[in-house]
Amino acid sequence: MKLIEKRVVLHFPGFEPLDGVAHRARYERSARQSAAVWGYSVATGAPEPGSDPLSFEVTTESRAEPGSPGWRTKSRVHMVDHDGFVRKLRSGNTLSQIIAGFRSCAQIMLGGGMRGYFRHAWRFGLFFLFPFLLTALAIALTVQITVLPYALGFSPWHMFWSGPLALCFFIFVFLPFSERFHTLHLFADWKMAVALGRMDRADFNDWLEDRATAVRKALDEEADEYVISSHSMGSNVAAHVIGILLEREPEIFNGKRVVFATLGSAILQCALLSSATLLRARVGLIARCPAISWLDVQCLTDSINFYKVPVVAVCGHADAPPAKMILIRVKQMLTQEHYRKIRKDQLRVHRQYVLGPDMKGAFDFTLMTSGPMPASVFASADEKRMPE
Repeated sequence: MKLIEKRVVLHFPGFEPLDGVAHRARYERSARQSAAVWGYSVATGAPEPGSDPLSFEVTTESRAEPGSPGWRTKSRVHMVDHDGFVRKLRSGNTLSQIIAGFRSCAQIMLGGGMRGYFRHAWRFGLFFLFPFLLTALAIALTVQITVLPYALGFSPWHMFWSGPLALCFFIFVFLPFSERFHTLHLFADWKMAVALGRMDRADFNDWLEDRATAVRKALDEEADEYVISSHSMGSNVAAHVIGILLEREPEIFNGKRVVFATLGSAILQCALLSSATLLRARVGLIARCPAISWLDVQCLTDSINFYKVPVVAVCGHADAPPAKMILIRVKQMLTQEHYRKIRKDQLRVHRQYVLGPDMKGAFDFTLMTSGPMPASVFASADEKRMPE
C-alpha cells in the first residue's frame, strides 16, 4: 500500500463555541496524545496568516533509527468552523434565547423531525427532548412558586414577594444548574438544525456558498489524498458545501482520492425534517459520486448519533451506494479510569471522535487526517493503522 506523503484535510467541526484558532489548539493537543500512543513524531504548524478558513500544516514522521527507512507525511488542515453562527444564535438575552429555542422545538415537531428521531434512534429523540423538558419543568416550578400563596388561601397581595422569589429561583438556581447540561447552547443548536434543514435564512445560505468557494480553492492544492471530515452538526454543513460543489461541477473530484468521513454524524438531525429536501438531495449527490469514499463513524455509547442507521437510504437514496459504517467504542480508546470519568457526560463522549486516545484502537482522528496510511484503512478492522 502506497503511503501518503501529502494530504489536504477539510474539517467541519461540530456545534461548539470554538473558533478556528481554538479548534486548531484542540487538534494539536489531540495529535500529541496520538503520537505518544502510537510512537511517531508530530509537529503542528502555526495558522497561516490571513487564511479563511483557518489553515495550518501538520507533519508526522516515523521515529526511525538513523539509516533505516522511515516515512514522512505533510497534511494541510483547513478548519471550516461555523463559530460566527454559533455566536449569532447564542446572542440576545436569556428570555429571547428560550423563546427562540422553544420555537425551534415546535418547528422540528411539526416538520416530522421528532417522529423520525424516535423511529430511527430513540436515544437521539431523548437528546432532542431533554433540554426542552428540563426548561419546561423549571418554568412550571417558577409559576407554582409565584401562585403558591394564593393556592394556600392567602391574599393575592402575597404574590408581591412570591413573584420575585420565583424569579430568583429561575435566575440563580435553575439557569446555573442548567448550564451543567449546556441547555441554552442546545437551544441554539436546534435553531441551526432548523436553518440547515429549511434553508430559508439568507445569511446561512450566503455563508454556505462562500464556504463552498473557499473549499473549492483548497481542492486545487496538489495532494495524494483529500480527506473531508466532519463532526456532529458539522456533517450537515459539510454535506451542503460538498453538495453545492457537485451541483456546480459534477466531475470536480475525478482523478482524486477523496474520503468523506462523518464522525458522530448528525446529518439526520436536519435531514429528517420534511422541509430538508435540498439537504437530502445533496446527500444523494455525495453518495453517488464514484470518486468519494464515504466513511460513517458511529459509536454505541454515543447517544447523540444515529447508531447503525443507514443515512443515505434514510435520506431517500436506497438505490445509491451506502456509506461504509465504522462502529467504534469509546471505552476501547480510553483507560478505564478516564472512561469512568466521562461516560455520564454525553456531550463529552460525543466529542471523543475528534480527541486524542489513551491507547491504540480501531479509530484515531489524528491518524485518519494526518497519518501515513490512507484514510480508507479505517474502513476495515483488519487493515494496519500504521506502517510496519
